[in-house]
Amino acid sequence: MRMAQTGVTVGQQRHTASFQLWQSADQLRVMLARDELDYSAVPANLPALMSNRGEPVRLLNISVWGLLWLVSREPDVHGFSDLRGRTLLTPFRRDMGAIMLQELYAAQGMQPGHDLQLHQSRDALDAVSLMLAGKADHAVLPEPTASLLLYRSHQQGGAPLYRVQSLQAAWAQQFPQQPELPQAGVMAAASTAGNVAMDQAIVSAYAQAAHWCKSTPPACAALAQQYLPHMPLPALEESIRVTRLDGLPAAQVRPQLEALYQLILDGQPETIGGRLPAAAVYGP
Repeated sequence: MRMAQTGVTVGQQRHTASFQLWQSADQLRVMLARDELDYSAVPANLPALMSNRGEPVRLLNISVWGLLWLVSREPDVHGFSDLRGRTLLTPFRRDMGAIMLQELYAAQGMQPGHDLQLHQSRDALDAVSLMLAGKADHAVLPEPTASLLLYRSHQQGGAPLYRVQSLQAAWAQQFPQQPELPQAGVMAAASTAGNVAMDQAIVSAYAQAAHWCKSTPPACAALAQQYLPHMPLPALEESIRVTRLDGLPAAQVRPQLEALYQLILDGQPETIGGRLPAAAVYGP
């Protein structure tokens, strides 16, 4: 959103940019197949999957390091590991959220469907509604919907809800040898992946935009609300404050990515195409 506001400079030339919000991973895949976009924010497994299928995409950066939060109405729940025997509301289907939850619980010897139950919501906003209606006690939500839930709950003045633990923190506890969780980043589509100068400019512009957002949460929240009018400003500001926005070049964080991919390969190889991606996927 910030890059669409400021444009992207390549050399001495400033390029305009537009922002479009995709609603689901399936919609994103259709847009990519139709060549309707040049760059996109994507879950970290998608560039590996597409590259292993022969599509010359490039993952330019990792910009999100854990975006998911466990929210609970029970004060004795202190982390994801405390949900044995309970039901966890989740909006994730076949995407990075689902992949990481499965890996986290598998490493703890917990099997969803046996040691805990996963209740699938239609999407994140549906999960917020179910929690507010008292139809669920625990939910794992991406930002900014986790902050939206806590804001709405406080407004309603009912029983308190607690921001319990980020998936990043739970991951670091469970996998101390690979504590960082490279969850999402910016990918160059096949049609633009060969434009190295533009790819580098995108990485630089994203890092500047992320720094601006973290240093001025009120202004960033006001900008975000133009695209997300249903989100209250206080919830957007809180989301910015609790999220690590740190756009690092994919080539720089290749070891962290390959550690994650290797872990996924052991249990869910189909989600990244059955093997580690080639070196060419790590851009810019």
